[in-house]
Amino acid sequence: MQLTFYKYQGTGNDFVILDNRDGSISLNTQQVKFLCDRRFGIGADGLMLLNKLDGYDFEMAYYNADGRESSMCGNGGRCLTRFAFDRGIHKANYLFRAVDGDHQAELDENGWIRLKMQDVNEVKEYHGDLLLDTGSPHYVKNVHHVMDLDVFKAGREIRYSKDFEAEGINVNFVENDDKKIIVRTYERGVEDETFSCGTGVTASALVSAHNDKGFNQVEVQTLGGHLAVEFDKTGEHSFENIWLCGPATFVFKGEIEI
Repeated sequence: MQLTFYKYQGTGNDFVILDNRDGSISLNTQQVKFLCDRRFGIGADGLMLLNKLDGYDFEMAYYNADGRESSMCGNGGRCLTRFAFDRGIHKANYLFRAVDGDHQAELDENGWIRLKMQDVNEVKEYHGDLLLDTGSPHYVKNVHHVMDLDVFKAGREIRYSKDFEAEGINVNFVENDDKKIIVRTYERGVEDETFSCGTGVTASALVSAHNDKGFNQVEVQTLGGHLAVEFDKTGEHSFENIWLCGPATFVFKGEIEI
């Protein structure tokens, strides 16, 4: 099977994207894994299909680099929105369906993609750290000198610990300063550190908010670049109107035989 593919990245979180609006593409786990392989395939943190769905501008199908269909990917959602625009779906505001439900997205005046995430109504404490779900499950740990941390080793230890081994969890290490947070993330499914994780950045920003209710904007630095998270804090552990904001960039287009 000959496939035309497109490569996009959002702050270094990179994706293979296929236009499947005609419904002709069906991939198995091994084929997705091959396409995402950085040595033998195209190379990416994940793969997405742009599907057609009645009542929506498009549907997002997302697969991790291990070939398995996964939970929501924030950077992926922003990149797929940019891809939809580039493929001729020109809208001021988009409505699409993902595995965790409906999402809105828009292009701002600076060319960034703003993606509305699901509301969060629960944050759990776990041995001094925090657990929450922002479309994907996340573990958030505050650290000092995050850039000196061995994220692969520390993240893997938590991800494969007895409480998380079966389902997996994404592990975020967060350093706070006066103007921003710095986030590094070990992602399940990729089983390595990625340059950026949209749902992880969102989770880290929410729990870094001040205690007062109301509008918050948290600036975030990742290995792959700068993002921002906007939200309304409505309670001690409840958040609404959550928007993940950042760049989404076309890298290249090609063809591959699988």
